[in-house]
Amino acid sequence: MVRLDEEPGSLLVLRFHQPYGAGDEEAYLASLDAIAAHEGPFRLMTVFGGGPALSRAGERSQALWFKATRARIDGLCRACAIVRPNAGEEMAQVFRRLWSFPLIATPDEAEARAFLARHAGSPS
Repeated sequence: MVRLDEEPGSLLVLRFHQPYGAGDEEAYLASLDAIAAHEGPFRLMTVFGGGPALSRAGERSQALWFKATRARIDGLCRACAIVRPNAGEEMAQVFRRLWSFPLIATPDEAEARAFLARHAGSPS
């Protein structure tokens, strides 16, 4: 299941977890495009269930998205929280090389939400 919601305070929440379905990869990539098209500043939380990996084509599309949208996302995103099983500082460091905004990687959604709340209204 893939879902992208906008919560109050311009918090974009991308969920990719069980139950997994045949169209999930396509929906995930479309959600990335929707995030990049968002008008105005936002905070981002991604919640991944640790399910199946993207296909080779999906990985390539994701990598191209990161490259194509890097400057735009870096300019609009005020903070990012990545929630997934076994997430930690090592994962956060990988994404901090890509973007300059505050970022946390954690297995705990409550911790992620607390982190993002501290960055509500941040000028980045």
